[in-house]
Amino acid sequence: MKLAVFGGTGLIGSQVVEILNAVGHEAVPHAQSTGVDVISGQGLDEVMAGSDVIVNLTNSPTFDEASLGFFQTSMDNLLAAGRKGGVGHFVILSIVGVDQVPELDYYRAKVLQEDILTAGPIPYSIVRSTQFMEFIDAILSWTADGETVRLPPTPIQPIASKDVARAVAEVAVGTPLRGIRNIAGPEVFALDELGRITLSHKGDNRAVVTDPTAGMFSVVKGDVLTDKDAHLAPTRYADWLS
Repeated sequence: MKLAVFGGTGLIGSQVVEILNAVGHEAVPHAQSTGVDVISGQGLDEVMAGSDVIVNLTNSPTFDEASLGFFQTSMDNLLAAGRKGGVGHFVILSIVGVDQVPELDYYRAKVLQEDILTAGPIPYSIVRSTQFMEFIDAILSWTADGETVRLPPTPIQPIASKDVARAVAEVAVGTPLRGIRNIAGPEVFALDELGRITLSHKGDNRAVVTDPTAGMFSVVKGDVLTDKDAHLAPTRYADWLS
């Protein structure tokens, strides 16, 4: 099976390509660095020729309102080129609970991406993931100063990127779901608790202050970041830290 992996040089995409090629598929990574641009459309028709599956792992360069335009244009271009090339399956990676947080521009943009895909002409699969373990340091940095890190007690169920990549690869070579598969890590933490665990492991003496108004995840309420019906990945956070 030949798969065109857009965003194929990034954190998830590079691992998806490696996994698929290791089991005998032909997964080809595409990105601006390889001469393919999902916004201008450069190179899309050429790389779709002979491809069976599109795996779209590209991401907006910003998390603000401009992300809506990124996903609108990129999905329109990919769907048009994929239909022209006769692609039979289109896979995207999204976020668990993304449709429950309209306050965030980026989450609304990801919902738009899902809606464009489901209304499009190509059979599809959506993999929704909880937050990556690899992103925890970035989350801590958003509300950090010299002595403290302020974090809300929002529940979070982090997943290792390698487990995300395996799930995406599995879905990509399967029958189109025409729906959503939720994936998550095996443990639920309060985000402030996860911050303390992370800083302690790194020998970082800054204090974590519980602040329900701090950072992007302060607007995420209840169990939006978790999913009781999700496929649970095996990697525990302590093992990933080690």
